Order: sequence, then structure tokens, then C-alpha cells
Amino acid sequence: MSDIFRNILSHQEVAAIWSDVGRTSFYLEFERALALVQSDLGIVPREAADAIADFCSDVSNIDLEDLRVQTEKIGYPVLGLVKQIVHHVNAKAPGYGEWVHWGATTQDVTDTATVLQLRQTVDIITSSLDAIIIDLRNLADIHKATPMAARSNLQQAVPVTFGFKLARLLCTFQRHHERLLQLKHRLFVLQFGGAAGTLATLPADKALKCQAALAQALKLAAPEIAWHTERDRFAELAGFFALLTGTCAKFALDTKLLMQSEVGEVSEPFYEHRGSSSTMPQKKNPISCAYVSAIATAVRQHATAICEAMVADHERSTGPWEVEWIILPEICTLTGAALKHTQELVAGLQVHPEAMMKNLNITKGGIVAEAVMMGLAPQIGRQVAHDVVYELCRQSAEKNVDLLHLLRADERVMSGGLSVEQLEQLCDPKNYLGLSVEMVERVLSYE
Repeated sequence: MSDIFRNILSHQEVAAIWSDVGRTSFYLEFERALALVQSDLGIVPREAADAIADFCSDVSNIDLEDLRVQTEKIGYPVLGLVKQIVHHVNAKAPGYGEWVHWGATTQDVTDTATVLQLRQTVDIITSSLDAIIIDLRNLADIHKATPMAARSNLQQAVPVTFGFKLARLLCTFQRHHERLLQLKHRLFVLQFGGAAGTLATLPADKALKCQAALAQALKLAAPEIAWHTERDRFAELAGFFALLTGTCAKFALDTKLLMQSEVGEVSEPFYEHRGSSSTMPQKKNPISCAYVSAIATAVRQHATAICEAMVADHERSTGPWEVEWIILPEICTLTGAALKHTQELVAGLQVHPEAMMKNLNITKGGIVAEAVMMGLAPQIGRQVAHDVVYELCRQSAEKNVDLLHLLRADERVMSGGLSVEQLEQLCDPKNYLGLSVEMVERVLSYE
């Protein structure tokens, strides 16, 4: 990742998890736990397990440059890693190193390390998601009664409140939180089955005990059966990331639209020169929103690639697996970045209620046409009322005259029995918020 863009289009904590050092440390964690578990079961000598565990406790014991060379030569990093462990442990205690990686295969190590990386990544994602939810709750509560225009097909529709708009977003993020909790037990699962997943190299009476103990040592669930070429676990997470960042992008899009000069209802958090133009001094461009939109697009494309990797041949695949090596680090860092920008955007969002009120009045009453129609409907019929109000709205727009003025001058309207005071009440946007406030409060009542 570019040094210039790494704090914008990536997430440094997540990136560290997926770095060479991070990944290798998880390989070592697997080998260390495996040796110790197998020594407890009498599969490998205790002295050998202790020597292996001691070496695997420090990732700096691994020569990463040699590992790079061996990976390019062999095609996978695990064998090169195992060779280093064997060499160094044997150098201290001859023969002990031969017990490393006992009964395991390359993909057991790689997949389990990936799960451990994803667990740490999900912890960070969860923290960001929690922070977004907290800030959205606060903002929705503050603005639960702040009137604004709802938009339909990019046109003003009817009045709502800004809190109502935020509460809808809040509910979506809360659903994502539920999804994340639900998928964890399917995702955080050990991979340990040997060459084809049957544990054939271990004693039959100890193989499943070894698998269960290894899972417990790594704080993972034991698999029902090997999943070397059943990649739904990672595809589910990638799909979840696409959903999550898609919601971030939806919020970013709405914010961009509400930031337009002609609208001006919200602004991104202000920083000196943030969003400045190189040639137009007056500009204050949306920046965080633009990054979120771009990142979410990339995440959706990456999620598709992870789904492609599900089409894996037989019990061990030839190619699809490596797609994950490319995509998982990127989709994780990109998702982390999208949430970071979204969190900052929600926490520092500048809201302009006066602009919202001003925009409610730019249609000269058109935004409450539905309220007027429904107010007249019991007297003159709904369809008749619709046609009358439609005609008067067109006149209001063409002549730049308030709808209320035209309503008061129309015999069809006044013959319906509504008083001028009632018409004035119907034409006030603040009186046609529906149950916006109540719905916000209902959302906020959910924990």
C-alpha cells in the first residue's frame, strides 16, 4: 500500500494482522499449540514439544527473507516455515525438530492462521461498528424532531425528521451487528485434518481428541469435518463485508447529496483545508464520503472474487484457494478503512436545521400536497382531491405562488368544508411528520 494513501485506503491495525509478520506469527501459533497438545496426548515427546513451542513463541526467530525465497521456490510458505523450525530446534536438541507439524498439512496451517487473522480483524470491525451505532443513536436522539424533506427519485417527497432518517440507518447497522454475531460461530473454526482431511496419519484412538484439544487451545470450534475445499465460511464473511460497507456507502451518498451547495443541510466534519480545491477557493468537497464510496465499490468486487474461490476442485484445490491469499487481506483492510471513515463522519457530522427548514419551504407548499389531498379526501373524494391538488401544485410551480394562496382561492377546495385555519395547518410541513418522532423513539428503545 502507498505510504501516502495507507491511512486513507487501508486500516493500519488490520493491515498489521495481514502483514508477513502477522501471518507468520499465526503459523507459529498453530505449530506451537499442535506440538503441546500432541505431547499431552502422548503423540509426540514432551521434550520435543517444549523445544518446538519455545522456538515458535517468537516470530523474530523466523528468517522472513529466507521464507520469501523458499515460498517463491516451493509455492507455499508453510513448508519453508516448517523447515526453519526443524533446523533450529534440531540445532539445539537433535531430533526434536522432526516432531513439528505432526499429522498436519499445509492447508491446515494456512486456513487456521487465516481464521485467527479474521478473528482479530472482526474484533476491530466490531469495535468500529459499535462506535458507529453509539454515535448514530446520539445523533438520532438529538434530531428526532428536526424537520427536513424526504426525497423520492431525488425530488422532495414529504416532511420527515432528520432523526427518522438516521434511525433507519441505525437499524441497518444494528442488523449488521446481529449478522456479525451470528456468523462468528461458523467462521471461527479450526482446520486440521491432514492431507485429505481424514486425520489418517494420527493414531485412530487419539486423532479426534487431538483435533478437539487443538481447537480448544486456539479458542476455536472443532470442525464437524474437514473443509479444505468448502469455502463458504470465508465467502459468508466477504458477503457480510459487502453488506456492511454498502450501508456505509449509502450513508456517504446521502451525505454527499445533502452537502450540495443548493441543499446544504449537512456538512462533513471540518478540518483546515479539508476538501479544498486547487483552483476554486470557495470549494469544500466531500472527502470522507468519496473515500467510503470508492472503498465500498472495491469491497463488493472483492466479495465476488471470494465467491468465485468457492468453486474448488475435489478435496484439495488447484488455484481457487490462492484467490483468498490475494483478496482476504485487501477486503479486510478496505472494510476497516470504510468503517473508520464512517465512524469519523458520523461522530463529527455538522447538521444545519435552518437549511432543512428553508428547503422545506422552497416548493411553496408542494411538499405537503399529500397532506392537503388527504385532508380534502373525506369531503370531496380522494381521487378528486388528488386531481385538484395536482392542478394547483402545477399552478404554484408555474406562477411561483404559494399553494395555500391557490387553495384558498379555489371553489372546489373551499366547498369541501375546510376552514382557512385548517388549510393553514395542513400546509405547515412541521404538522405532517407522521410518526417520525415516535418511530425514532421506538428504535432508540431497542438495546
